[in-house]
Amino acid sequence: MQLDTTLEHKFAKFGDGLRVQDGLVIEGYASLFGACDQGGDVVGKGAYARSLTTLAGAGRAVKMLWQHDPAQPIGVWDEVREDAKGLWVKGRLLDAITKGREAAALIEAGAIDGLSIGYRTLRASKNDKGQRLLQELELWEVSLVTFPMLPSARVAANVAAKSEEIVTSEDEELRAMATALDGLSAALARP
Repeated sequence: MQLDTTLEHKFAKFGDGLRVQDGLVIEGYASLFGACDQGGDVVGKGAYARSLTTLAGAGRAVKMLWQHDPAQPIGVWDEVREDAKGLWVKGRLLDAITKGREAAALIEAGAIDGLSIGYRTLRASKNDKGQRLLQELELWEVSLVTFPMLPSARVAANVAAKSEEIVTSEDEELRAMATALDGLSAALARP
């Protein structure tokens, strides 16, 4: 199976274990293992392990971005690790920059309600249900987002998970708009 190495995004709504402390510290799950998302993907345990080891060995970190825009870092992830449940992150919004202060205010007001990961698929397979099993991923960034690729996934009281709701035509239209905006953002970021 030939793999597409373009950057992909997955959304997890704010929830169980996701906390915002003092308006600046964020912690919780950016990805959950074993949960099938609306795109038919399931992230397997250990999918991020090699990427996290490689980043640590090179002295680099997963980036915290605003809306997947590489020109808009808004904080730092101090800790990114896998556990039995998924990909856990803890970091700080930077209030020394305007966008960091804005993000903190938007989170507090409930206007921003999700996390989305940016990654490349390195190894995947299909199961008998037609789902893509993501076995190894190269993690690039975890973003705070307004319009996730999965529009029906929203903040729920203390639960970080992917929505299992049925995709509506409105969801499809919003997903297409989000994809177009991601492409435009990437094009504008190129020199």
